[in-house]
Amino acid sequence: MAKDSVGRTFLVAFLVCFVCSLMVSGTAAGLRAKQERDALGIMYRNVLSAVDLPKPGEDVFEVWQARVEARLVDLQSGEYTDAFDPETFDKARAARDANLRYNIPSDLDAAGLRTRSRLAPVFWVHENGEPRYLVLPVRGQGLWATMYGYLALEADLTTVAGLTIYDHGETPGLGGEIENPRWQANWSGKQAFDDDRTPRIEVARGRVDPDSPQARFQVDGISGATATARGVTNMVRYWLGEDGFGPYIERLRAEGLDG
Repeated sequence: MAKDSVGRTFLVAFLVCFVCSLMVSGTAAGLRAKQERDALGIMYRNVLSAVDLPKPGEDVFEVWQARVEARLVDLQSGEYTDAFDPETFDKARAARDANLRYNIPSDLDAAGLRTRSRLAPVFWVHENGEPRYLVLPVRGQGLWATMYGYLALEADLTTVAGLTIYDHGETPGLGGEIENPRWQANWSGKQAFDDDRTPRIEVARGRVDPDSPQARFQVDGISGATATARGVTNMVRYWLGEDGFGPYIERLRAEGLDG
């Protein structure tokens, strides 16, 4: 084949493309394990940040391995299931799967989700070998987009240990303040349920009046972000309610934390 022929040109171009595709595929395959580890590390950090962990200097993977027990819950029955690995269970994909999807009745859809997975992971954070915090994944509609976070309860299943919101589309400087650690710190110590075990936690309009009998259920509002604050209230109440983790929490209250 002549050096300057059209056929030789195409042959060289093909060989260059083939070699490059092999290099790209090999690099992607080689990085897959690192990508999966990085994704787990991000998830671990988001869960643990709801309970103010890891402490400075601590490795997130070591803390997770030493203190966290992940379980998967059937939200309707409140029972544990081993159907999937709770650490890698993809809630978003499950919500689109006809076999795992649950269509939320409109009168119960406070979080504005329309659908969710029938299953959800939960994370127990232990201290001295005993369950110390229950961390629940939460998501709900904000002003502009879906908000994603984790809500942590103390072992009494009523006192809020913390809230972290790690992904949202709210307005920077206004609703976007929901990701501000100083605002999220206001959730610690608040009561999620009233004496009738109804979810009562809410974001107040303005600052919480410490003399109000409702103060134990309220978190300071965010100036200029009424719709976002309402979305956060609806989100946490939905997931603590009868259509969210309510049956699971009730089962734990009846059977104990090891149930």
